[in-house]
Amino acid sequence: MFTGIVEELGEIAAIEPLRDAARMSIRGKVVTADAGHGDSIAVNGVCLTVVEVDGEVFTADVMKETLDRSCLGALRPGSRVNLERAVRADQRLGGHIVQGHVDGTGVLLTREPDEHWEVVRISLPAELNRYVVEKGSIAVDGISLTVVSVEGEGFAVSLIPTTLQLTTLGAKQPGDPVNLEVDIIAKHVEKLVGAYGLGAPRELG
Repeated sequence: MFTGIVEELGEIAAIEPLRDAARMSIRGKVVTADAGHGDSIAVNGVCLTVVEVDGEVFTADVMKETLDRSCLGALRPGSRVNLERAVRADQRLGGHIVQGHVDGTGVLLTREPDEHWEVVRISLPAELNRYVVEKGSIAVDGISLTVVSVEGEGFAVSLIPTTLQLTTLGAKQPGDPVNLEVDIIAKHVEKLVGAYGLGAPRELG
């Protein structure tokens, strides 16, 4: 499990294509400091398992399913990526519960700079729309963000200077793809409500 608080901007060091997968080598000084075989590290919001660590570079295998359902397949050597180690039980949950299981991808639509922040609009797949609500949480490329608004086929988030400086969203441009993970709690609630046949919420009293 992750929190969506990016620890560092890493870099794709190498990609080895395999028959139905890819082996990625990723450089990250912070996340490799205590990493070992079998550890989990989120790369642009995708939970990957460490196969090997060599200095400041760790290697992970990425299955075809992951390449197809996320933006990892578009990465190339030199691409910058958001990195976060799995959360420990004794840490503060600074963002929200992020599984590292991407639900779909969106496209950055517009950027609107302001004096102290920047409003970014991102497209939202129709099947995910019901899970995204104003003031709710969403992970974009593994970054825990608060939804400012949901309009039409997209949503907006506000990025503070720290997010712009320390994550990939600072350099993303309109047309660039991003990984999306909606709030897992919303999906669980939907399933439970459906299982009990409650349908739409009813007024009490």
